[in-house]
Amino acid sequence: MATVHLRIGDLVWGKLGRYPPWPGKVVSPPKDLKKPRGKKCHFVKFFGTEDHAWIKVEQLKPYHTHKDEMIKINKGKRFQQAVDAVEDFLKKAKGKEQNSDGKGDSKGKKTANKPLKILEEDDEDLSALKDPSEKPVKDDPHFHHFLLSQSEKPASSMEPISKRLKIIEEDAGSTSIQAADSTAINGSITPTDKRIGFLGLGLMGSGIVSNLLKMGHVVTVWNRTAEKCDLFIQEGARLGRTPAEVASMCDITFSCVSDPKAARDLVLGPSGVLQGIRPGKCYVEMSTVDPETITELSQVITSRGGRFLEAPVAGSQQLSNDGMLVILAAGDRTVYEDCSSCFQAMGKTSFFLGEAGNAARMMLILNMVQGSFMATIAEGLTLAQATGQSQQTFLDILSQGQMASTFVDQKCQNILQGNFKPDYYLKHIQKDLRLAISMGDTANHPTPMAAAANEVYKRAKALDQSDNDISAVYRAYIH
Repeated sequence: MATVHLRIGDLVWGKLGRYPPWPGKVVSPPKDLKKPRGKKCHFVKFFGTEDHAWIKVEQLKPYHTHKDEMIKINKGKRFQQAVDAVEDFLKKAKGKEQNSDGKGDSKGKKTANKPLKILEEDDEDLSALKDPSEKPVKDDPHFHHFLLSQSEKPASSMEPISKRLKIIEEDAGSTSIQAADSTAINGSITPTDKRIGFLGLGLMGSGIVSNLLKMGHVVTVWNRTAEKCDLFIQEGARLGRTPAEVASMCDITFSCVSDPKAARDLVLGPSGVLQGIRPGKCYVEMSTVDPETITELSQVITSRGGRFLEAPVAGSQQLSNDGMLVILAAGDRTVYEDCSSCFQAMGKTSFFLGEAGNAARMMLILNMVQGSFMATIAEGLTLAQATGQSQQTFLDILSQGQMASTFVDQKCQNILQGNFKPDYYLKHIQKDLRLAISMGDTANHPTPMAAAANEVYKRAKALDQSDNDISAVYRAYIH
């Protein structure tokens, strides 16, 4: 590949990970910031944002040459604001040139412009290339970075320096997108022009759809109980009469339902998704189910020429409403990339974990840990009461120690207040524990802690706590 010649001050289009090309300017990096090893890249400051990043040379294009092309393919208010910022910058630069043209020193001699060194692909010391007119990046009060030292990261990893966003690409094939501030990152989303379908408006699905609509996505919804669609129709969503119709109308169809049976029925049942799948259509399964169900759904979708991705979410109703879910994806990498703006709208982080089934496995492990932990906290609270100790004091001590977390504090306070309004259904965490134990059996791996917790949740279900929050497992100890 031919050497890319860029210099400090050049305007460029920089493509960061799965995000659309964005206008920026090649600048000097801070002196203490080393270029990532093995990466042929330049340091770019992006217009219209507070973002700075090392960008690989193959992801950089000259601004003026590709301006018309980029404006045609990229839409959105924030993108236009960034382009306007570039044009303002150019006008100011031109004005300065005109004002200084013909002016010399006191002896009538013009001051020679200091030549700028050209940056080659293999330049290692970029700190020496500082443009005297460029404000040092490290002096920018908004400059904020997450770059780990080279001794702490594999040589092949690269992290952009950004107040809002961190993208990590690991050797293992896992990619994550992390928003340090959900409101900030969501505010800069350029929604995909693909038509989005969403099936299932439960605790999690409702918040997800609301955020997709807020961020400008075109969404068609369906729910088994049709009345739940009304609110979203008022917010601008379209109504699909059946899962098959939604899948046939939309480019990407998401589903988020309660369990493996519901997930299968949605695809394979009468007027199911499979009937609407055509070559190129994408189906994204967000339900927490077992790997075997994912494998089956992947096979039937791809057999019709469709593209399949699993993307279960870690979080709660509140996190769903706030757009702060953690998305675990696996399957067709191109679908994951096509879902970029959707995942930004609904979550703070998304991970790509490789082949279909891996996300289901990881999600079951995470929920197994969470369910077991919640049961243990409930056991501790009731044991404190049984031995004459103050439950509030137990919580106060807990919140000052190593196990302190928002999760512990909120769940325990709700228990003490007798508030078991569901943020994550107890019946669903018990289902996840059951599936995790089965997965352990398949792998010939013991899961005695999960098995014990599962029995406690089963007792809570027998006490009519299924539709309460997972913290209602507490009641299994007091009846």
